[in-house]
Amino acid sequence: MSSSKLFSPTQLGSIHLKNRIIMAPMTRSRALGNIIQDITVTYYEQRASAGLIITEGTSPSPDGLGYARIPGIFNLAQAKSWRPVTDAVHAKGGKIIVQLMHTGRVSHPNNMPAGAQVLSASAIAAAGDMWTDNEGMQKNAEPLEMTEAQIKTAIAEFATAARFAVEEAGFDGVEIHGANGYLLEQFLHPASNERTDHYGGSIENRSRFVLEVTAAVIEAIGKDRVGIRLSPHGVNGGMPGGFDQVDESFTYLAGQLNDLGIAYLHLVDHSGMGAPAVPAELVAKLRKAFTHTLILCGNYDRERAEADLNSGLADLIAFGRPFLSNPDLVERMEAGAPLATPDMTKLYTPGPDGYIDYPALAEATVQD
Repeated sequence: MSSSKLFSPTQLGSIHLKNRIIMAPMTRSRALGNIIQDITVTYYEQRASAGLIITEGTSPSPDGLGYARIPGIFNLAQAKSWRPVTDAVHAKGGKIIVQLMHTGRVSHPNNMPAGAQVLSASAIAAAGDMWTDNEGMQKNAEPLEMTEAQIKTAIAEFATAARFAVEEAGFDGVEIHGANGYLLEQFLHPASNERTDHYGGSIENRSRFVLEVTAAVIEAIGKDRVGIRLSPHGVNGGMPGGFDQVDESFTYLAGQLNDLGIAYLHLVDHSGMGAPAVPAELVAKLRKAFTHTLILCGNYDRERAEADLNSGLADLIAFGRPFLSNPDLVERMEAGAPLATPDMTKLYTPGPDGYIDYPALAEATVQD
């Protein structure tokens, strides 16, 4: 079993991976003051046996701090707070990249620093509520429609954050978050983008912001350190799921990203959490349009992961929730050992409970 493809090494752009198991990005809301804390060093160090860790969403801008207690990487102090994390993971032989997440309209001013603004492609509020530590649940705020100057600023912020990530924080690369209803997808989706300029309307125009952000990040750190996450048919962040020409839109985008030469495309399917599934036909089209590394994510177990790797449908497989409560997920899957179940009530609570207190299998056996 240990010779299976899932546990075999591979290359991802400039990054050598010891196995094909990816720890998916998951918001954990432990970054008090938007700065990484000591417990987060422990959290990622515990999971360093993954072939690659993709961090929780980390904002490249004060305007992107939509959630309570999420980290930033738009200033030097924030970047340096990440350095103990990357050092710890590297010391364990792991690789780690940061996910750059600008939440856009999925936000509330209570979660943002003074002077920050809730921005989006158009002035359309996202359906749903947002937790704030000072006033509890609040409706997502109505955003300001971004001016072209604000668009240029946001693109530059992504590039600066990418440089901070590699040069100051020590990350092996960055993932651009173009999924889950956040700012980049707000430009892609006609339900949140009613612009009439060259960032709205046609498929090409709605894709422009995503491609300009990607090009700027490439210029900052090199294409072989850059990936992007997409969620076609997703419903997170107040998105209504599919739209007219959704498959054509994402196929076009995948082809353009392929031409830019980025290291990977990370495709997430949230059907395991109740969203519409990404159609198999679309996955096949994206696989054809994007010829570099393809990561698939969404309710995988070992058997299904092995099947999709062996068929060539995917090059790498990302696991999310299993990593929450199984810091040694790689070892457990390789041994065929049972997996612990996470306590989802503690997913976003501050402090170590439900975060770094899940024992590895060997520790759990001793305790039993």
